[in-house]
Amino acid sequence: MTVSRSLMRAFALAGVLFSAGLAPALAAPADVALLKSYIGEWRGRGVLIGANKESVVCRLSLTQGNQDKVNYNGRCTLAGSNLSVAGTLAYVETNKRFEAAMTSNATFTGIAVGQKRGSGLIFNLREREKDEAGKDMNISAQIQLNRDAIQVVFEVVYIESGDSLRAEVPFSR
Repeated sequence: MTVSRSLMRAFALAGVLFSAGLAPALAAPADVALLKSYIGEWRGRGVLIGANKESVVCRLSLTQGNQDKVNYNGRCTLAGSNLSVAGTLAYVETNKRFEAAMTSNATFTGIAVGQKRGSGLIFNLREREKDEAGKDMNISAQIQLNRDAIQVVFEVVYIESGDSLRAEVPFSR
């Protein structure tokens, strides 16, 4: 199983949960405050489990964006590769929801929808993609932003073989 490209795509999909350029929106003050509460520097260290176990080391920076947006820039080192993601989080009043979009060095861009859960936010993504060899894979990612922690969990399952990659990366300030 090829880890680096597929893994970078999986992290890029997970990164969609944080980022890109959304249209300006007037958001409820509490929703804007919730997004802004995550502004700061975050570090994460976790494990990727596939054919082998490998460490995943990440850092991300959330900063004030234009209007009520929060910008995101992040980098993860895994399987001898680096993945970079960037974009924007926003509460889009017109749609009455949180949205995130992103770009990455793994040539992925996308948008995800988030929901309030308790005092935090949760974004879920499920995609079906092809790896660099053209093999189908299911990708799922979940990002939980809850008080002073961010938890990223993603999984890639190759349809034909059933092989999988799973990573969990907890972040703290």
